[in-house]
Amino acid sequence: MTNSSGELHYADVVDLYGAAPVALRARIKSATRIKDAVLPAGINRFYIEADVIALIRGPGVPPHLTYIVDLPLDSRGRVPKLKGADVLVAALPVRDRPGELQLTARDAQMMWTASLDAQVRSVITAVLAPDAAPVVTGVGSAFHVAGSIPGEGETQIFLTTANGAPVSLSILRRPGQEPRWALALGEIVDEAAGPPAKDTLPWYRLACFLPHTLPDAAVTELAAADANAAREDYAFVIARLGVCERTRR
Repeated sequence: MTNSSGELHYADVVDLYGAAPVALRARIKSATRIKDAVLPAGINRFYIEADVIALIRGPGVPPHLTYIVDLPLDSRGRVPKLKGADVLVAALPVRDRPGELQLTARDAQMMWTASLDAQVRSVITAVLAPDAAPVVTGVGSAFHVAGSIPGEGETQIFLTTANGAPVSLSILRRPGQEPRWALALGEIVDEAAGPPAKDTLPWYRLACFLPHTLPDAAVTELAAADANAAREDYAFVIARLGVCERTRR
């Protein structure tokens, strides 16, 4: 767990703020320690009263809010100073209590910085875009067609998504050339499309949630040679996506 924005990776920011119904910047007016809370060693619980500075996402909220947050001791082993601090919060509204929030995770209060603020806004804009990359839940099926000469071939891998939207990967091999792969968000594969850039929402949907190897169920209807080629092409994509790094635990 961390409350320092400097250590966050892109995936951490999407994990925290991408699906949060409410995201806002606030300034803490008071932080009252709740002494009778049963918590792991080194963790303290606080009742926070805060003023809203900017609502980034969510329904309208009152200018003054309250919520509870669990925080570790600081680097000197002391209770952190919170009064007057600017924070970014990912939260849920509490039903019938318009001035109260519930954090979406123990570390969903992050110390505000301009860079983290910009990244949170960028992530939320991407998530809410009409053509946003959907949540990828797994691999559906794969097909491979060998070319007319050795070393030539094309693989298509169809992914499953939370909302049923079509998403697929295509990998094209030519003798003596680096394989080319592309992501398609839709029924039609754009020949000019390419792989998603690192630290973007489409990259996150793939790198952070695809299985490391192509499931056997995806190639059950393929001949052995085609199945092996599809597995090789899938492994190529996974390698090019790279590791989905996270700091949060």
